[in-house]
Amino acid sequence: MLYVRPPITHHVCAALAHQPREPLLISSSWPVTGWQLIGITHLAKRNHLVANSVQGGWCESAAAAMAMRRVVAAAALLACVLLPMAASPVRGRNITAILDGYKEYKLYNKYLSETKVCDEINSRQSTSMTILVLSNDAMTTLASDAGDSLPAIKNALRLHSVLDYYDRKKVKKYGDESAATLYQATGDAASTTGNVKVVDQEDKNYGFSAATPGARICTVTKEVETHPFKFAILEVTAPIEFDGLFDTPSTTNLTLLLERAGCKVFASLAARSGVLKTYEAAMDKGLTLFAPNDDAFQAKDVPDVKSMSSANLTKLLQYNALPSYNTKTSLKFVKGTLRTLATTKAGVTVVAKGDDVSLDTGKSKSRVADTVVDSVPFCLLTVDSLLVPPELYVGAPEAAPAPAPAEAPQGSPSSDAPSVGADHAADHKTKKPSSSGASRPIGAFAAACSLVLASLLL
Repeated sequence: MLYVRPPITHHVCAALAHQPREPLLISSSWPVTGWQLIGITHLAKRNHLVANSVQGGWCESAAAAMAMRRVVAAAALLACVLLPMAASPVRGRNITAILDGYKEYKLYNKYLSETKVCDEINSRQSTSMTILVLSNDAMTTLASDAGDSLPAIKNALRLHSVLDYYDRKKVKKYGDESAATLYQATGDAASTTGNVKVVDQEDKNYGFSAATPGARICTVTKEVETHPFKFAILEVTAPIEFDGLFDTPSTTNLTLLLERAGCKVFASLAARSGVLKTYEAAMDKGLTLFAPNDDAFQAKDVPDVKSMSSANLTKLLQYNALPSYNTKTSLKFVKGTLRTLATTKAGVTVVAKGDDVSLDTGKSKSRVADTVVDSVPFCLLTVDSLLVPPELYVGAPEAAPAPAPAEAPQGSPSSDAPSVGADHAADHKTKKPSSSGASRPIGAFAAACSLVLASLLL
């Protein structure tokens, strides 16, 4: 018989593990931590575990041993329930999903999605934030003040996304102060005009205003949702505005934008091949352009664009563009393959890790470097290497001409390919993630727990 009194350290557990198989006597009054539970679980299986009786005397009966085993089994069962919950990822906040439950902010939520500001908010899960929302009427006023320009509205929505947590209690305690916003974080604001002022008003009131002198104070009318020191949604009476907020970069000269970004070779090829006109025609409908720098064309295995046929050059240049509006931040949320402007079936997939975003063609990866222009619905991004369709790599065989389509019988449905709009919609259908992948580890863990518990109770 081995008599063990508290405290039970890991050294004691290790020593007991090397003792002969003898009945083990342990007092029931000592606390069991997580690692001790593992050790005792092992010892309960290896030794005859004997519990301390309620009266304080040592009890060596089989009934007491079974009682102690049941206690350990119950603790193990609790661990089996809690561990998967702790290991499973916490679902992050989704601003558009939250606002979907408030019909009075329907228009505000619509513009959050169209401008992709929602992705900028959702990507900052570890940042304390306060979103200043506008009622449908106030949002209509903001859109009108912005001339219904999506790029200008995006500036305003960024200004209404404050990079700190605020509620009535905090403002009344600390008073007036200045706070940064998403608009200030972009670097597009002049000086500190992208900040907002937090204003402590009379009685229980408080509000926000632009950082410029004499700006009107937009009072908080409702604390929609507050999660102290993490996330808040506050309704304000009117949009926060200032002179210059709605100024946006010009995108009329795409060639000049490309050249200034260090993509002169790409700009020249686009102009020479006529693909530049394709880009320009798509800019008002939705276009994301990945422009490689000049050095990218000298990389190993990149096809020689000088000797490339006109058709392949067109395919290459169109492969570096998406028929939809995506910012660098919004690309992090993309799942599956993205269709490009090229007629090739091969698309690109996004590989995101932290703040780094890369595009995978299946043959190589290219890092998304910088945002040159973000002007909804057009975004110009630079990439470190040229995106090349797999069939255009050095050594790949030339694609055979496609056979002429057979004539469809009269009265049959048209066999034309889907329209760009239909394809675009298909690209952005949200697929429900499969639960099978997540259920496998949980199922395996549950099975292991069952075996442990069964061995304890035998």
